Amino acid sequence: MKDHDSWSESRFGNSLNYFQKIIIQSGPAASASYTLVAAIIICTALGWLIDSRKGSSPYGVLLGLCLGLVSGFYQLAKIIWRGEK
Repeated sequence: MKDHDSWSESRFGNSLNYFQKIIIQSGPAASASYTLVAAIIICTALGWLIDSRKGSSPYGVLLGLCLGLVSGFYQLAKIIWRGEK
């Protein structure tokens, strides 16, 4: 019975090590996606705030959305290209 337990613990340990390796490798992709989403949301919210104060609807939201997309994709490209080297 003891041999069976050590075999299953060894397999379980290997599985956990492999899972940890995958999580570590996916870190840059997760960071890039969070940065992209955050940039879009923050810049669009700032555009909406400008629109609500200045009465310039929908130009502030559109400008904020465009700035968020540009800055988010710029950060995404930096992270992806840094990982390829």
